[in-house]
Amino acid sequence: MARSRPTQAPPQPARTAALHLLNAVLIKHRSLEEALDSVPKAVEPRDKAAAHRIAATALRRYGSLDAALEPWLRRNPPDEVRSALRLGAAEILLLGTPAHAAVNGSVGLVPRPFAGLVNAVLRRVAEAGVAALEGLDAERLDTPGWLYSTWQQAYGVGVRSIAAAHWVEAPLDLTLAPGAEAPEGGEQLPSGSWRYPAGTRVTELAGFAEGRFWVQDAAAALPAKLLGARPGELVADLCAAPGGKTAQLAAAGATVVAVERETRRIDRLRENLARLHLTASVVEADAAEWDGGGQLFDAVLLDAPCTATGTIRRHPDVAHLKRAKDVGTLAATQRRMLANAARLLKPTGRLVFATCSLQPEEGEAHLAAAASLGLVRHPIRPEEVPGLAHALTRDGGLRTRPDYWADKGGMDGFFIARFGKA
Repeated sequence: MARSRPTQAPPQPARTAALHLLNAVLIKHRSLEEALDSVPKAVEPRDKAAAHRIAATALRRYGSLDAALEPWLRRNPPDEVRSALRLGAAEILLLGTPAHAAVNGSVGLVPRPFAGLVNAVLRRVAEAGVAALEGLDAERLDTPGWLYSTWQQAYGVGVRSIAAAHWVEAPLDLTLAPGAEAPEGGEQLPSGSWRYPAGTRVTELAGFAEGRFWVQDAAAALPAKLLGARPGELVADLCAAPGGKTAQLAAAGATVVAVERETRRIDRLRENLARLHLTASVVEADAAEWDGGGQLFDAVLLDAPCTATGTIRRHPDVAHLKRAKDVGTLAATQRRMLANAARLLKPTGRLVFATCSLQPEEGEAHLAAAASLGLVRHPIRPEEVPGLAHALTRDGGLRTRPDYWADKGGMDGFFIARFGKA
């Protein structure tokens, strides 16, 4: 007797959106944030959040999921079908979704000729359970080869803990406005940021509408703190959007000029400053070429555009969108921006350079360039970075990693260096 074909239920909004997100990253090479913005408005916020969680999990454990699926695939299926299989396997093996719901949901995502394949493969995965992931070299499988090799060269055995840190969804970190009380349910970190469990919706926290805080990873809050802006100082924040560092500088009482090249990001910067009741002079310009409007500055903050490989725990799409060739291109842009930032400083001025990258070419390698620009290092002191003395480099900079503060939920990977004029 011929086996009956599996019945295909109508596609479910959350899983349909998850497939849209995963395909946008892996097939169309679009960012997860951009893909989220393109999810139809008819999709309920709850379904949109669930879609993001499923797709992000599949991106974090991409290699391990493919390894778990491989024994049951006789030939390579079309990309869209493989995406549906990855989503189903992620639900079954990593998110605790009941097997029947995950299988049926994934079957509903594919064209009818592939329904039997998806049904059979995911049922096999469900039968194997978490044992399907045992014995895998997950740290390597879930990290693009070029990233793993560069991190191994830079951080030695630490590469494995860095890779493992990317499996865990990042918590929500907040920077408080001066005098504001932290919303309930958070934990204050040694650096002063407040941390809330992953999945916390910032707009639902008491005080959001009133502008009492803003979202900013604990590591991302350090560059502005280390610049040490003082009331009345004239400070330039280069590459300012979305505005977290601008807000820190303005809240400290500095007169801030926020420079941003992209119009869309400027709109977001203005919206964030308005919510926070903070003011800054916003300039649309390329930070590598901006002349400062004829002014020299007491302090300059340059959080330069980079590969953002230090933010993979928060943005798992980065690992799939960036390529090795991007590092050199962005490092060259960073050198141009650093040179211009040095020109904008008063003789007594100070500069903080930062990138949210784990690649040494985008961090430590710039120290020699800074010296050639007439910049001298102002070493970061242990008391300035509570709980992060181990992150200080021999050159007086700061190198944070996603596996630092692992017991508290980790942190983004940043390189930060501080300079003055020679």
